[in-house]
Amino acid sequence: MSANKKRVAVHAGDLQSRCSQIFSRLQAANPHPKTELEYRTPFELLVAVLLSAQATDVSVNAATRLLFPVANTPQALLELGEEKLRESIQRIGLYQTKARHLIQTCRLLVEQHGGTVPQTREALEALPGVGHKTASVILNAAFGQPTIAVDTHVFRVANRTGLAPGKNVLEVENRLLEIVPDEFKHNAHHWLILHGRYICQARKPKCGICIINDLCEYKDKEL
Repeated sequence: MSANKKRVAVHAGDLQSRCSQIFSRLQAANPHPKTELEYRTPFELLVAVLLSAQATDVSVNAATRLLFPVANTPQALLELGEEKLRESIQRIGLYQTKARHLIQTCRLLVEQHGGTVPQTREALEALPGVGHKTASVILNAAFGQPTIAVDTHVFRVANRTGLAPGKNVLEVENRLLEIVPDEFKHNAHHWLILHGRYICQARKPKCGICIINDLCEYKDKEL
């Protein structure tokens, strides 16, 4: 093996070791992480995730606490209708577009999937308003698949720490799927989101209380 190849191999080994240490610490601090969106069924999760685009989990939960007791199945939402749905979610950003997509999605779920949420990425991404990230969240949180959805928090943490640097979310996602050990993949998405939301914040990261600061490659960190 050439000297250059040896250096690459050593670096890859170091990164794998650092990755394992990072997720071991995140797991120890929060053994059972979960989304902060409130839901009880895969369909309720689908609705909540669709509503959460460019909106806070707090605002989504406030809306679904009123919506779900009235309509929490595709058929019930269809019967509620788009106008009343808009009224229920009007405090959430982009509520008109979201209401239209939700009604269209409910119709497809009833007509093509027997009123249930499909468990394949292809079928999920065929639903109006459901993109790659939303499908990954559903597959992971509702059906236990080892996907890693990359939102702004995950993207920031992955790049700052040096775990999975990438210019776009797909690059980061692919690198995370390569580097994160199988034992951590199911919860990796939640750990990274929560870490980005409360510790590795965009404007002023809390490096001084970060439990992985010694494993992080962020050049501007303040301890």
